[in-house]
Amino acid sequence: MTHNVFSRGSWPEARRIADILRKETIGGALLLAGALIALIWANSPWADGYRALLGFTVGPAALHLDLSLATWAADGLLAIFFFVAGLELKREFVAGDLRDPRRAAVPVLAAVGGVVVPALIYAAVNAGGALKGWAVPTATDIAFALAVLAVIGRFLPAALRTFLLTLAVVDDLLAIVIIAIFYTADLSVLPLLGALLVLALFTLLVQRRVRAWWLLLPLAFTAWALMHASGVHATVAGVLLGFAVPVLRRGGGDGPGLAEHFEHRFRPLSAGVAVPIFALMSAGVTVGGLSGLGDALRDPVAVGIMLGLVLGKPVGITAATWLTARFSRAKVDSGLSWVDVFGLGLLGGIGFTVSLLIGELAFGAGSERDGHVKVAVLGGSLIAALLATVVLRFRNRVYRRVHEAENVDANRDDIPDVYQT
Repeated sequence: MTHNVFSRGSWPEARRIADILRKETIGGALLLAGALIALIWANSPWADGYRALLGFTVGPAALHLDLSLATWAADGLLAIFFFVAGLELKREFVAGDLRDPRRAAVPVLAAVGGVVVPALIYAAVNAGGALKGWAVPTATDIAFALAVLAVIGRFLPAALRTFLLTLAVVDDLLAIVIIAIFYTADLSVLPLLGALLVLALFTLLVQRRVRAWWLLLPLAFTAWALMHASGVHATVAGVLLGFAVPVLRRGGGDGPGLAEHFEHRFRPLSAGVAVPIFALMSAGVTVGGLSGLGDALRDPVAVGIMLGLVLGKPVGITAATWLTARFSRAKVDSGLSWVDVFGLGLLGGIGFTVSLLIGELAFGAGSERDGHVKVAVLGGSLIAALLATVVLRFRNRVYRRVHEAENVDANRDDIPDVYQT
């Protein structure tokens, strides 16, 4: 029995995804603004002020949390980002359209392909060299990608939007697994056990549908602080906290569950505050003119990252999707083609936030090679965005036709007719 790779989901899910995309698009615009300010500031006569800001230390020393603002942004604010990603992924697989394994297989395996192929390309370029940066080109920045999509792909069909969002969320989960396994240098067992105990208590409370912020927030912060002290990157706590929150209402009643409630509360904080501030704190690389830019781009690390983002991402995503369809006897939905998947794969090559984070973990924040990583991530993401613009603009007439068909509401009941057939 055949099925469509990009079949249209249910109306409630399509409406929810559209709401998420609107919020993430606004966050993407703020992210771009933060990155642009950082780049201009770091290359201006006031660059010393930018570096002083990054190194400014704040926090209680008694708790070993006297951290620089740059570290607070990478370890603290991004934990909020990963908390929302954990909530979103769990909801998709428990109550969303992706609870159907056949529907879930496509974006999940596409995300895996989009991680494996860029890593292999990086490793091939850096064979015998700086292999510890292999994970830098494996991440997709959903906010950045959606900001680009808002400009070039306003009519992208709902199924493709859902595919891109789900792929990016799974990508984030794979990234946090990579960070936890490959970028944990020194592991302290006692703080890790303490973090897991606090996580267990948090899980017990939310499973009982406790919503009291004065109780849950201190527990979440304690779990984060203990995870940070353990040597495991503190953002891992964010994902685990998100996975702990129940999706369904007690007794199976109608209406949003606790996970959706928390998602509505924290997504604006993640997209509008956490990620843009991280961009401001991380994207400020001193280019040093054309000669400095040339030196950065001659580094095999930078070459491997750029090739991984621009070539590896679209090839990995498209190949994995094609293989999934081939072995499951699926076909592309009517009106769409494989060039659309390749265009989304190019968008997947926009790897900003998590790529910068992994670069700092691999080579050390502020190091010369970390600067080369930032140049490569920014340059690769820009090239991927421009190529995606060309491909998706070329298909815009098809997307407009599909979009118009998806929004016909002849009986005026505020539900498009295609979701009622």
